[in-house]
Amino acid sequence: MAFSQRMEMKQGQSLVMTPQLQQAIKLLQLSNVDLSAYVEDELIRNPLLERDPGETEPVQKPAAPETSDSRAELALDNAAPAEAEAAVDGDFETTYATSPEDAGEITHDTGANVDWSKAGAGGNSSFDRSDAGIDQIEAEKPGLHEHLSAQLSIANLGTVPRMIASYLIALVEEDGYIRSDLTAEAERLGVSVEQVEEVLRVLQGFDPIGIGARDLAECLALQLKELDRFDPAMQIMVENLDLLAKHDMVALLELCGVDAEDLADMVGELRQLNPKPGAEFSGTTAALVVPDVFIRPTPEGGWAVELNSDTLPKVLVNSRYYTQISKSVKTEADKTFISECHQSASWLVKSLDQRARTILKVATELTKQQDGFLMKGVQALRPLNLKTVADAIEMHESTVSRVTSNKFVSTPRGLFELKYFFNVAIAAVDGGEAHSAEAIRYRIKGLIGEETISAVLSDDRIVEILREAGVEIARRTVAKYREAMHIPSSVQRRRILRQSER
Repeated sequence: MAFSQRMEMKQGQSLVMTPQLQQAIKLLQLSNVDLSAYVEDELIRNPLLERDPGETEPVQKPAAPETSDSRAELALDNAAPAEAEAAVDGDFETTYATSPEDAGEITHDTGANVDWSKAGAGGNSSFDRSDAGIDQIEAEKPGLHEHLSAQLSIANLGTVPRMIASYLIALVEEDGYIRSDLTAEAERLGVSVEQVEEVLRVLQGFDPIGIGARDLAECLALQLKELDRFDPAMQIMVENLDLLAKHDMVALLELCGVDAEDLADMVGELRQLNPKPGAEFSGTTAALVVPDVFIRPTPEGGWAVELNSDTLPKVLVNSRYYTQISKSVKTEADKTFISECHQSASWLVKSLDQRARTILKVATELTKQQDGFLMKGVQALRPLNLKTVADAIEMHESTVSRVTSNKFVSTPRGLFELKYFFNVAIAAVDGGEAHSAEAIRYRIKGLIGEETISAVLSDDRIVEILREAGVEIARRTVAKYREAMHIPSSVQRRRILRQSER
């Protein structure tokens, strides 16, 4: 068989990830904070890109809503960002109507009688864009290490103990504990363990009391000693905190040698103590979550879905400067650079527009799918997956997944991540419409919250109640949902209810 070389021409199709397409995908999954940082970098890097004159600086929290009658069309296809020619102009908003009868059923959740946990996202705040931008201003104060070092500077310690104390202060974690092995630290310092422990006792006398403890029991013991309440009975309780966590009061009564009334007082004293004495000096504060989308009821009985325009970076391509500078460049390198800058700036503007319209389209479909949740609460949350939404808006599942990542929506029922509206389906007993897993968790929480000491529900009993209501669910699933909501077992709940009645 002879081998020879020859040229052939073939026609085929392949998917190529161009740099522009990669940029559009990247922007789609960024949160509003990351997007703002990305645009800021592009403004510095690209001389042809400039901020919209109406936006003097990047906005990181929503301000008062702008008045605008413009509406964005929802007919968006799967075209590349370069084909999205419409410029971002005004607010992105769309509305659709539900029946007036259903719209009149909007009620707020009251929750169960006993709030075992803070399961689920969001809160009970009503829709108000002005509330979303509340400033969280905290006066500057010294950190924990600075606070301890200031006390060390006036402590009457020798040179070596002061050096050891300074080293131990550096080991103190944000919650106030020292979890390092003192033996290893003593070897590293070249001193004895006894010297380190002696200095540690001095450090544990600093403010706040409980600082420098090596575990929770020692932290509570230090605070009780300061209050002169560390008697033998209290010492035994502190040494058996595992029994207290299990609410095994019978065992604690036997170990401590006190009656039920004294034991209740001791438990009350422990609850007044601070298990994390260093937390008040922590310089970190919870980040303020800014919604990307607003959903609000309309007077006609429907829902208005609106993008938060304050989280949308407003940038423009300076075409006048591009025309001016294109005439003055002479070298091919300069021409290539200017051309690439212009192309990059144009793509960024179009990608931001495509991102905004895609988020609006997905949020609108989620509103349609979960309008029962908006009207009636968690118990009306429907089973929903990415494919259902993707098919409805004619997009790929991966696109919907990217859109709903790190994006938040403000609703009349609180602030939620867009992914919250996707739920696993729980089958119905009679083969009817499936139930949302989140709605089932809500029902389990409600059943447990209505318990009395004479009627504490076991997992098996909860399964029976749900099956009577038409929900096909296994006992292990009930146990998994209960543990995920940090709800104790029926035995522990019975102990807690008995303790509360004393």
